Amino acid sequence: MRIITSKELFNSDNDFFKTSEQEYLQSVEDIIKNVRESGDFAVIDYSKTFGDGDFKSSADFRVSEKEIDEAINSINQKTLNALEKCINNIKYFAQKQFECIKNLDLTIKNSQIGHRITPLERVLCYVPGGNYPLPSSALMTVIPAKVAQVKNVIVTSPKIKAQTIAAAKLSGADEIYKLGGVQAISLFAYGSKTIEPVDKIVGPGNKYVTQAKKYVYGKCSIDFLAGPSEVLIIADDNQDPNLVSADLLAQCEHDMDARGYLICFSENFAKEVIRCAKEQLNNLQTKDIAKVSFEKSTAVVAEDMEEAIFISNKRAPEHLELMFDNASDISDSFTNYGSLFIGSCCAEVFGDYCSGTNHVLPTNAASRYTGGLSVFDFIKIQTYQKLSREYACELSELASEIAQVEGLFAHKHASDLRRKL
Repeated sequence: MRIITSKELFNSDNDFFKTSEQEYLQSVEDIIKNVRESGDFAVIDYSKTFGDGDFKSSADFRVSEKEIDEAINSINQKTLNALEKCINNIKYFAQKQFECIKNLDLTIKNSQIGHRITPLERVLCYVPGGNYPLPSSALMTVIPAKVAQVKNVIVTSPKIKAQTIAAAKLSGADEIYKLGGVQAISLFAYGSKTIEPVDKIVGPGNKYVTQAKKYVYGKCSIDFLAGPSEVLIIADDNQDPNLVSADLLAQCEHDMDARGYLICFSENFAKEVIRCAKEQLNNLQTKDIAKVSFEKSTAVVAEDMEEAIFISNKRAPEHLELMFDNASDISDSFTNYGSLFIGSCCAEVFGDYCSGTNHVLPTNAASRYTGGLSVFDFIKIQTYQKLSREYACELSELASEIAQVEGLFAHKHASDLRRKL
């Protein structure tokens, strides 16, 4: 981890504030086009080519009920108990979010206008199957979808592990598939002879999956384009450097492109965090990945808290940890983050697994304009109006005037006729 001052941060050409462009991958477009043309056959071929599965036919794509039972029975009871408790926490939070969503019915001059809340009908939850099995991503995507009353929630994951199958089933998934990669995104976006297309695709994935989601957006909806994971920690000299370094490494072990950022107020504290991190790396099973990512990470020595707040809001991190005294008092000053962790007790990993908030979050500074995945991603807000004759006549005069200004005379005619009813 390099250490720079805030002056160096603003005056030098560095990558601290840079956001990466979504990489264009020609192979992604080619795969999607082939899957659209050849359907299940192309999926079978690509899955074998990329090592995502050796399927004899499309009938093998789906995880059977027998396989689901075998997966659940293969998991030790302690893990099952942990999954159940995580599910309860995530579901409770999602249910409380859902209670905030209300139909709106307004009465104006004996007329009604408002909106209705309608859940999506068919959603795909993509769960990565790369470096590690990620059953937690099944929890985070399936549960809010089911709480939002999506009729058909589907999970797919390449080389799917028993833990992911169990997590998906226990969370309420209606269908589970063994597919992954670009071919899975294309198949569920456009459909085939055996697969009905979905309304939305959510969940994290590698750069190929991300590019595929970008490509199919419009045919179906997506959550957002997520990049490598990241955490930004603001810590003062009163904090335990072991805690800070542990949280940085927890993020860095995701992959070599993950990043940990530290904003502190003295170079000595930054050096101590780095020393602790190096000690922890010696005994870390994932050190081959975490070490590379940590070495590419950055510690910024800020002048004061006001400057730290400015840097944080400009960086707009995926995860933001506030590890300093009385953090709650100024937490409202932080406006750009995917998820916020206030106080040294709030390990970011709790949000990854079990506190209840979602871990599918915007990266690459996207938290400037969006939050993380939630029940709100699985509903539509649809407006309606029912007007009395008197109110229609009143609105007709307004609409006709604006239509004439815009030169849309069929609009004006349609509006004028309402005054003759």
